[in-house]
Amino acid sequence: MRCSLLLHTQRVDLGAEFVSAEAVAATTRAAERAGFDSVSVTDHPFPQDEWMRSGGHHALDPFVALSFAAAATTRVRLLTFIYVVTYRNPFLSAKAAATLDVLSGGRMIFGVAAGYLEPEFAALGVDFTERDALADEAIRAMKAAWAGEGVHFEGRHFTVHGHTALPRPVQRPHPPIWVGGNSRRAIRRAVELADGWMPIFNPAQHASRRRTPAIESADDVRARLAYAREVAAEVGRTAPLEVVITARHLTSFGTSAWERDRFLDDVGTLHAAGVTYLAINVPARSRAEHLDRIARFGEDVLPRLP
Repeated sequence: MRCSLLLHTQRVDLGAEFVSAEAVAATTRAAERAGFDSVSVTDHPFPQDEWMRSGGHHALDPFVALSFAAAATTRVRLLTFIYVVTYRNPFLSAKAAATLDVLSGGRMIFGVAAGYLEPEFAALGVDFTERDALADEAIRAMKAAWAGEGVHFEGRHFTVHGHTALPRPVQRPHPPIWVGGNSRRAIRRAVELADGWMPIFNPAQHASRRRTPAIESADDVRARLAYAREVAAEVGRTAPLEVVITARHLTSFGTSAWERDRFLDDVGTLHAAGVTYLAINVPARSRAEHLDRIARFGEDVLPRLP
């Protein structure tokens, strides 16, 4: 099972400790040395204060942050986990993704989602009720932009007649696209248009706030993947689907309270349910602690994963 290390670029409260060029570079190099397959960052360009007061977070721009990660490393891949693709014109997103893929030598993984924070949609001038249609359209439009010259595409809010975007991504036909979200619509989007699906563990009490259905167990993941197989059969998809989820039971990692066997048992259960890729959030209160724990995770945990 492969793993992505979540960079702490949302910890703006600690300033340069995590949110600086030096921090991004050092953390990404540590992830590469430890054996992580990728590093990942999140996305919130302009969140509402009320959401922040109730547990939300800020974030660096994902493409700028990952460009610093790319420049500091040679192997580790670069994942947006996730990028709210509905917030931007898809051709601007396609250009940013292609640029990162070219400059990194083909290491970009494009994790995208429709988004759920209605006030952030309003702040960015995007109709929240259109988000699912916009997400589907964005993936199709980006693929068209990456595919060739003289692109023609009619969107809901744009028209393209004979446009070309160069350079194309190094990865052909495009960087892997992974779709976030727990809903049947998100699963269908992943199966029909993408290369992977990224659900989140979401307790039932948070489902309405996060605008995505609850997923609380490996059995829930297994049930969603049964639906994914139904969609794949319906549309004739035969390619495997990467299934990516954030690992649980890591809040006490690095302390005597952490239970490695419990963690590995949970990962094994998820793997048996169909999960192929883990997002790993290694807790830390400082950069030095983070670097140390990344190394320890690489030595003690990564070799034991299924």
